[in-house]
Amino acid sequence: MRRSKLEMYIDILKVLAQNRPMKLTHVMYKANVNCGVLKEDLDFLIQQNLIEELIFHKKRNKTKIRYAVTERGKTVLKYFTEVSRAFQTTREANIPSLLY
Repeated sequence: MRRSKLEMYIDILKVLAQNRPMKLTHVMYKANVNCGVLKEDLDFLIQQNLIEELIFHKKRNKTKIRYAVTERGKTVLKYFTEVSRAFQTTREANIPSLLY
């Protein structure tokens, strides 16, 4: 079953919330999203101020880019989790009535 865009955004936020700042490839594997789609999703989440791009400068003019969830992203994830639980509870409560 395919995930919706919203589900992919939430999966990315969950991965970043559960870990320290991560490289693109690590997010890609943990969120199970291909690289092209992930780049688009990260750009969207950055524009929405849900995640941030951290740039680390290393020796020899090399830079490392990491992604981290923002406080706003944590808040959105918290509210989404609460709504998801509410729907799950409602769905579970209705299952027995459907069987009779």
